[in-house]
Amino acid sequence: MSYQEILYEVSEGIATITLNRPDRLNAWTQIMDQELRRAVNAAAADDGVRVLILTGAGRGFCAGADMGGLSGRSTGAAVSGETPQAPPDFLDAREDYRGRVSYFAAVPKPVIAAVNGPCAGIGMVAALYCDLRFAGSEALFTTAFSRRGLIAEYGSAWILPRLIGHGATVDLLLSARKVGAAEAFRLGLVNQVFQAEELIAATRAYALDLARSVSPRSMAVMKRQIWEAPFQTPGEAIALADTEMHESFRSADFREGVAHFLEKRKPAFTGK
Repeated sequence: MSYQEILYEVSEGIATITLNRPDRLNAWTQIMDQELRRAVNAAAADDGVRVLILTGAGRGFCAGADMGGLSGRSTGAAVSGETPQAPPDFLDAREDYRGRVSYFAAVPKPVIAAVNGPCAGIGMVAALYCDLRFAGSEALFTTAFSRRGLIAEYGSAWILPRLIGHGATVDLLLSARKVGAAEAFRLGLVNQVFQAEELIAATRAYALDLARSVSPRSMAVMKRQIWEAPFQTPGEAIALADTEMHESFRSADFREGVAHFLEKRKPAFTGK
Protein backbone atom coordinates (compact mmCIF):
# COMPACT_ATOMS: atom_id res chain seq x y z
CA MET A 1 0.00 0.00 0.00
CA SER A 2 1.56 3.32 -1.06
CA TYR A 3 1.02 6.74 0.50
CA GLN A 4 1.70 10.33 -0.60
CA GLU A 5 1.48 12.29 2.65
CA ILE A 6 2.17 9.80 5.42
CA LEU A 7 4.75 7.11 6.12
CA TYR A 8 3.72 3.70 7.44
CA GLU A 9 6.10 1.19 8.99
CA VAL A 10 5.55 -1.96 11.04
CA SER A 11 8.35 -3.33 13.19
CA GLU A 12 8.43 -5.45 16.37
CA GLY A 13 4.66 -5.29 16.80
CA ILE A 14 4.51 -1.51 16.46
CA ALA A 15 2.92 0.38 13.57
CA THR A 16 4.48 3.84 13.25
CA ILE A 17 2.45 6.34 11.24
CA THR A 18 4.28 9.55 10.37
CA LEU A 19 2.50 12.60 8.99
CA ASN A 20 4.82 13.48 6.11
CA ARG A 21 4.58 17.05 4.84
CA PRO A 22 7.59 18.43 6.72
CA ASP A 23 7.89 21.51 4.51
CA ARG A 24 4.41 22.57 5.74
CA LEU A 25 4.83 21.36 9.34
CA ASN A 26 2.63 18.43 8.30
CA ALA A 27 -0.43 20.63 7.77
CA TRP A 28 -3.57 18.51 7.41
CA THR A 29 -5.10 17.89 3.99
CA GLN A 30 -7.86 15.63 2.75
CA ILE A 31 -5.25 13.30 1.24
CA MET A 32 -3.53 13.04 4.59
CA ASP A 33 -6.89 12.49 6.29
CA GLN A 34 -7.78 9.62 3.97
CA GLU A 35 -4.33 8.04 4.09
CA LEU A 36 -4.23 8.21 7.86
CA ARG A 37 -7.57 6.40 8.06
CA ARG A 38 -6.30 3.71 5.67
CA ALA A 39 -3.12 3.24 7.68
CA VAL A 40 -4.98 3.05 11.00
CA ASN A 41 -7.37 0.50 9.47
CA ALA A 42 -4.41 -1.56 8.26
CA ALA A 43 -2.79 -1.51 11.69
CA ALA A 44 -6.07 -2.37 13.43
CA ALA A 45 -6.60 -5.37 11.15
CA ASP A 46 -3.01 -6.64 11.36
CA ASP A 47 -2.61 -9.31 14.06
CA GLY A 48 1.10 -8.59 14.03
CA VAL A 49 0.50 -5.02 15.24
CA ARG A 50 -0.10 -4.51 18.95
CA VAL A 51 0.51 -0.76 19.35
CA LEU A 52 0.28 2.30 17.07
CA ILE A 53 2.51 5.39 17.25
CA LEU A 54 1.47 8.62 15.52
CA THR A 55 4.12 11.30 14.95
CA GLY A 56 5.24 13.93 12.46
CA ALA A 57 8.15 14.23 10.05
CA GLY A 58 10.71 16.99 10.49
CA ARG A 59 10.32 19.59 13.21
CA GLY A 60 6.53 19.51 13.58
CA PHE A 61 3.73 17.15 14.59
CA CYS A 62 0.88 18.86 12.70
CA ALA A 63 0.35 22.60 12.28
CA GLY A 64 -3.41 22.17 11.79
CA ALA A 65 -5.45 22.33 8.61
CA ASP A 66 -3.66 23.47 5.48
CA MET A 67 -4.76 27.10 5.22
CA GLY A 68 -4.80 26.93 1.43
CA GLY A 69 -7.72 24.55 1.69
CA LEU A 70 -9.59 26.92 4.01
CA SER A 71 -9.15 30.18 2.12
CA GLY A 72 -12.30 29.74 0.05
CA ARG A 73 -14.50 29.60 3.13
CA SER A 74 -14.64 33.36 3.61
CA THR A 75 -16.28 33.74 0.19
CA GLY A 76 -18.54 30.74 0.55
CA ALA A 77 -16.62 28.84 -2.13
CA ALA A 78 -16.17 25.10 -1.89
CA VAL A 79 -13.03 24.06 -0.06
CA SER A 80 -10.62 22.16 -2.27
CA GLY A 81 -10.78 18.44 -1.60
CA GLU A 82 -13.60 18.67 0.94
CA THR A 83 -15.90 15.65 0.79
CA PRO A 84 -18.28 13.97 3.24
CA GLN A 85 -16.80 11.50 5.67
CA ALA A 86 -16.23 7.98 4.45
CA PRO A 87 -18.42 5.21 5.89
CA PRO A 88 -17.33 4.14 9.39
CA ASP A 89 -14.49 1.65 9.40
CA PHE A 90 -15.10 0.21 12.86
CA LEU A 91 -18.70 -0.87 12.48
CA ASP A 92 -19.07 -2.07 16.06
CA ALA A 93 -17.92 1.27 17.47
CA ARG A 94 -20.43 3.68 18.91
CA GLU A 95 -21.42 6.53 16.59
CA ASP A 96 -19.53 9.04 18.76
CA TYR A 97 -16.23 7.42 17.77
CA ARG A 98 -16.64 7.38 14.00
CA GLY A 99 -15.72 11.00 13.28
CA ARG A 100 -12.74 12.47 11.46
CA VAL A 101 -10.29 11.85 14.32
CA SER A 102 -12.48 10.45 17.09
CA TYR A 103 -12.20 7.03 15.41
CA PHE A 104 -8.81 6.63 17.13
CA ALA A 105 -10.87 5.75 20.21
CA ALA A 106 -12.46 2.83 18.35
CA VAL A 107 -9.14 1.22 17.39
CA PRO A 108 -8.83 -1.95 19.55
CA LYS A 109 -5.13 -1.24 20.18
CA PRO A 110 -3.32 1.56 22.04
CA VAL A 111 -2.61 4.66 19.94
CA ILE A 112 0.27 6.79 21.23
CA ALA A 113 0.94 10.31 19.96
CA ALA A 114 4.63 11.26 19.91
CA VAL A 115 4.34 15.04 19.64
CA ASN A 116 7.66 16.27 18.31
CA GLY A 117 6.92 19.94 17.61
CA PRO A 118 4.06 22.34 16.81
CA CYS A 119 0.69 20.67 17.36
CA ALA A 120 -2.27 22.86 16.42
CA GLY A 121 -5.92 22.78 15.40
CA ILE A 122 -6.99 19.42 14.02
CA GLY A 123 -3.47 18.14 14.73
CA MET A 124 -4.00 18.85 18.41
CA VAL A 125 -7.44 17.26 18.37
CA ALA A 126 -5.97 14.15 16.75
CA ALA A 127 -3.44 13.95 19.59
CA LEU A 128 -6.25 14.34 22.14
CA TYR A 129 -8.06 11.28 20.77
CA CYS A 130 -4.94 9.15 21.07
CA ASP A 131 -4.80 7.02 24.20
CA LEU A 132 -1.49 8.46 25.37
CA ARG A 133 0.48 11.59 24.48
CA PHE A 134 4.24 11.82 24.85
CA ALA A 135 5.85 15.17 24.06
CA GLY A 136 9.31 16.23 23.04
CA SER A 137 10.77 19.18 24.90
CA GLU A 138 10.25 21.37 21.80
CA ALA A 139 6.52 20.54 21.46
CA LEU A 140 4.06 23.42 21.32
CA PHE A 141 0.29 23.03 21.60
CA THR A 142 -2.46 25.43 20.53
CA THR A 143 -6.12 24.91 19.74
CA ALA A 144 -5.80 27.79 17.19
CA PHE A 145 -9.52 27.88 16.35
CA SER A 146 -10.46 31.21 17.94
CA ARG A 147 -7.60 32.95 16.14
CA ARG A 148 -9.02 31.78 12.82
CA GLY A 149 -12.59 32.87 13.53
CA LEU A 150 -13.63 29.25 14.10
CA ILE A 151 -15.12 27.24 16.97
CA ALA A 152 -14.07 24.19 19.02
CA GLU A 153 -13.93 21.68 16.18
CA TYR A 154 -14.09 17.88 16.04
CA GLY A 155 -15.39 17.40 19.58
CA SER A 156 -12.50 19.23 21.24
CA ALA A 157 -14.95 20.90 23.65
CA TRP A 158 -15.93 17.38 24.78
CA ILE A 159 -12.55 15.66 25.00
CA LEU A 160 -10.42 18.51 26.46
CA PRO A 161 -12.34 18.89 29.77
CA ARG A 162 -11.98 15.16 30.36
CA LEU A 163 -8.22 15.51 30.15
CA ILE A 164 -7.46 18.87 31.76
CA GLY A 165 -10.68 20.08 33.43
CA HIS A 166 -13.19 22.84 32.71
CA GLY A 167 -11.16 25.93 33.57
CA ALA A 168 -8.06 24.94 31.64
CA THR A 169 -10.23 23.99 28.66
CA VAL A 170 -11.88 27.42 28.61
CA ASP A 171 -8.43 29.01 28.72
CA LEU A 172 -6.94 26.96 25.89
CA LEU A 173 -9.98 27.18 23.62
CA LEU A 174 -10.80 30.86 24.05
CA SER A 175 -7.25 32.23 24.09
CA ALA A 176 -5.72 29.71 21.66
CA ARG A 177 -2.43 30.57 23.36
CA LYS A 178 0.63 28.41 22.84
CA VAL A 179 1.44 25.88 25.54
CA GLY A 180 4.92 24.41 25.84
CA ALA A 181 5.70 20.82 26.77
CA ALA A 182 6.37 21.51 30.46
CA GLU A 183 3.04 23.33 30.94
CA ALA A 184 1.23 20.67 28.91
CA PHE A 185 2.54 18.08 31.37
CA ARG A 186 1.42 20.13 34.38
CA LEU A 187 -2.06 20.49 32.86
CA GLY A 188 -2.33 16.75 32.19
CA LEU A 189 -2.43 17.34 28.45
CA VAL A 190 0.53 14.98 27.96
CA ASN A 191 1.60 11.92 29.92
CA GLN A 192 5.37 12.33 29.72
CA VAL A 193 7.93 14.78 28.35
CA PHE A 194 11.30 13.72 26.90
CA GLN A 195 14.22 15.59 25.43
CA ALA A 196 13.51 16.20 21.75
CA GLU A 197 16.21 13.82 20.56
CA GLU A 198 14.95 11.05 22.87
CA LEU A 199 11.22 11.27 22.10
CA ILE A 200 10.85 8.60 19.43
CA ALA A 201 13.18 6.13 21.14
CA ALA A 202 11.42 6.62 24.49
CA THR A 203 7.97 6.31 22.93
CA ARG A 204 9.04 3.20 21.09
CA ALA A 205 10.49 1.66 24.27
CA TYR A 206 7.14 2.17 26.03
CA ALA A 207 5.27 0.71 23.05
CA LEU A 208 7.64 -2.28 22.89
CA ASP A 209 6.91 -3.09 26.53
CA LEU A 210 3.19 -3.13 25.74
CA ALA A 211 3.73 -5.21 22.60
CA ARG A 212 5.90 -7.80 24.33
CA SER A 213 4.59 -8.01 27.88
CA VAL A 214 0.87 -7.19 27.89
CA SER A 215 -2.16 -9.16 26.72
CA PRO A 216 -3.58 -7.65 23.50
CA ARG A 217 -6.99 -8.90 24.55
CA SER A 218 -6.74 -7.14 27.90
CA MET A 219 -5.65 -3.89 26.23
CA ALA A 220 -8.52 -4.01 23.75
CA VAL A 221 -11.14 -4.64 26.42
CA MET A 222 -9.76 -2.05 28.83
CA LYS A 223 -9.49 0.57 26.10
CA ARG A 224 -13.15 -0.01 25.22
CA GLN A 225 -14.11 0.24 28.92
CA ILE A 226 -12.25 3.54 29.29
CA TRP A 227 -13.74 5.18 26.19
CA GLU A 228 -17.26 3.89 26.96
CA ALA A 229 -17.16 5.09 30.58
CA PRO A 230 -18.22 8.73 29.88
CA PHE A 231 -21.55 7.41 28.61
CA GLN A 232 -22.20 5.04 31.54
CA THR A 233 -23.41 5.27 35.10
CA PRO A 234 -21.11 3.76 37.74
CA GLY A 235 -23.47 0.79 37.97
CA GLU A 236 -23.32 0.20 34.22
CA ALA A 237 -19.53 0.38 34.26
CA ILE A 238 -19.36 -2.14 37.12
CA ALA A 239 -21.80 -4.49 35.39
CA LEU A 240 -19.75 -4.38 32.20
CA ALA A 241 -16.57 -5.03 34.17
CA ASP A 242 -18.18 -8.08 35.82
CA THR A 243 -19.17 -9.48 32.43
CA GLU A 244 -15.75 -8.85 30.94
CA MET A 245 -14.03 -10.42 33.95
CA HIS A 246 -15.96 -13.67 33.44
CA GLU A 247 -15.01 -13.61 29.75
CA SER A 248 -11.37 -13.01 30.66
CA PHE A 249 -11.30 -16.13 32.84
CA ARG A 250 -12.24 -18.15 29.74
CA SER A 251 -9.55 -16.63 27.50
CA ALA A 252 -6.26 -18.09 26.31
CA ASP A 253 -4.48 -14.91 27.37
CA PHE A 254 -5.63 -15.41 30.97
CA ARG A 255 -4.26 -18.95 30.95
CA GLU A 256 -0.99 -17.67 29.51
CA GLY A 257 -0.91 -14.83 32.03
CA VAL A 258 -1.04 -17.30 34.91
CA ALA A 259 1.33 -19.79 33.25
CA HIS A 260 4.15 -17.37 32.46
CA PHE A 261 3.96 -15.92 35.98
CA LEU A 262 4.18 -19.33 37.65
CA GLU A 263 6.85 -20.58 35.23
CA LYS A 264 8.86 -17.35 35.57
CA ARG A 265 9.24 -16.82 31.82
CA LYS A 266 8.36 -14.17 29.28
CA PRO A 267 4.70 -14.16 28.19
CA ALA A 268 3.53 -15.40 24.79
CA PHE A 269 0.14 -13.73 24.54
CA THR A 270 -1.93 -14.31 21.41
CA GLY A 271 -4.81 -11.92 22.00
CA LYS A 272 -7.30 -14.77 22.19
